[in-house]
Amino acid sequence: MTAKMIINKLGTLILIAMILGIAVGLALGETAQIFAPIGDLFMQLIKMVVVPMVLFSLIGGAASLGNSSSAGKIGLLTFIYYTITTIIATVIGLIFSVVFKPGEGISLASLGVQASSEYADKGGIPGFWETLIGFVPANPFEALVSGNILQIIVFSLFIGFAIANLSGEKKEFLLKFFNYMTEVTVNIMTAIMCIAPLGVFGLMAGSIGKFGSEILVKLAYLVVLYIIVLLIVNYGVIGGSVAMFSKCTTFKQFFKSMYKVQLFAFTTASSMATLPLNMKTTIEELHVSKETTSFALPLGATINMNGNAAYYAMAAIFFAQMFGIELTITQYIAIIFTSTVGAVGQAGVPGPTLLVVAVLMSANIPIEALPILFGVDRIFDMLRTAVNITGDAACATIVDRFRE
Repeated sequence: MTAKMIINKLGTLILIAMILGIAVGLALGETAQIFAPIGDLFMQLIKMVVVPMVLFSLIGGAASLGNSSSAGKIGLLTFIYYTITTIIATVIGLIFSVVFKPGEGISLASLGVQASSEYADKGGIPGFWETLIGFVPANPFEALVSGNILQIIVFSLFIGFAIANLSGEKKEFLLKFFNYMTEVTVNIMTAIMCIAPLGVFGLMAGSIGKFGSEILVKLAYLVVLYIIVLLIVNYGVIGGSVAMFSKCTTFKQFFKSMYKVQLFAFTTASSMATLPLNMKTTIEELHVSKETTSFALPLGATINMNGNAAYYAMAAIFFAQMFGIELTITQYIAIIFTSTVGAVGQAGVPGPTLLVVAVLMSANIPIEALPILFGVDRIFDMLRTAVNITGDAACATIVDRFRE
């Protein structure tokens, strides 16, 4: 089987690997720990590429967004809407996880995972101003070497927006360079994802062998909690914004028209694949101008990831609770900030769950147990994509009202 075939069938292969890992873990018990190093190797490979991937993708993304000023009012309103709704979705996901505690009750000793101190010095210092100061790297190269994700994000945004203000060939050259480097890191990550089924099998076999079936109950609980959060974001935040600010359509008509688009997004788990149908529906059924639709929807398919941001926050809290980590206000701020910005920078990156690494690192939460989520990532991906594309269309209907 070629790498392309593996990637195309990755969701199915990971699901099969998860089921096999569970079966082997339950059958062999403690002996299944012999497969754990496979998962450890997989996680080490992910850690190898996550820092350069975040750096290059955010610089390229920020540079491209900087060009949106030419779109004037439409660009400004679109960016504001996507930013606000993403932050709200992140906060809702965080609150639900803190209140309902999906990760509590899982014994780390049983999982065979230890809370590493590897990232203990990579967050901000308690206190508002100290936190803000902690976001800014005194030495960007030190931040890159140490893997301080928050400081890397801030540094990347500064470089990206500075590139956007260059003129002519300079800007084009740098944009191409960072976009090409993003492609390189994505190719590396794609290659790593070819062994994701093996990594998932190793981790699931080892975890289930020590822990039994209780962890599956926790994962199911997390999925149900995530569905509730997405329903609130979809009908409360996105639908509410349409009801209050859009004159193109009503709440009822909006969701009636979007139903087929949401279903398509759910089955494909791809905002880009859904874009043509979403644009057609927005123009013909929601009666948004072609000008606004042509700007807001392609941009939204790239940077509007409400569902992803909520997922990142919930996954971070889930693992913090698993490791028994009492998070500070500083760490909550770090999770919200990194989840929001990370959601913007995730476009084109295979396996959005991998970007949870950046969120976990920003809040000093160990990442060793992350592959536990890989087996159910396809479920999360289908759900969040349906919400993401709904937010794109909602933004277009609202911006079209205020574009004059």
